[in-house]
Amino acid sequence: MKCVIGLGNPGKKYALTRHNIGFMVLDYTAQEHQLTFKKDNKFKGEIVKWKDTLLLKPHTFMNLSGDSLRLLMDYFNIDIEDILVIYDDLALDVGVLRLRPQGGSGGHNGIKSIIDNLDTQVFKRLRIGIGSNPMIDGKDYVLGRFLKESQDRVETAIKTASKVVEAFVEDQTFNNIMNQYNQSNENE
Repeated sequence: MKCVIGLGNPGKKYALTRHNIGFMVLDYTAQEHQLTFKKDNKFKGEIVKWKDTLLLKPHTFMNLSGDSLRLLMDYFNIDIEDILVIYDDLALDVGVLRLRPQGGSGGHNGIKSIIDNLDTQVFKRLRIGIGSNPMIDGKDYVLGRFLKESQDRVETAIKTASKVVEAFVEDQTFNNIMNQYNQSNENE
């Protein structure tokens, strides 16, 4: 059994915010494959099974995302190497995808929670660039919505990220997935 966890915050208030890009990717993937998420209080989130993979959208709010993941991992005996975490990244331009097999939190509280719960920084991750604005505090920026002029890049990123999820579910090696889908960032 594997798990793909998309990070975000529950509720309509946050549905289309930059911080919810992980939820958006899983929602798009579920729609493309006629899957329906079901709320499961035992795992503090919404889950759906697709082949031998569970897709998880935690309802713990971002800062406690690791709590939901840990519950699911323990119940289904999922190994750390069988997890893919999808989340937003302020350091990447809007729509840029970056896959890594490990790393720190980069100041992302959802990732910090997962690192704390798993007691390791070694887990697969897909970061999706949301850009940043030096005139807006980071917390306010991530809880804002994407600008109209970036909507095409966001939609393309969500569709491409969904293909990453499909490749992960189909047991492609992570190295192959990284080679195929990693993108450069103009700001680096």
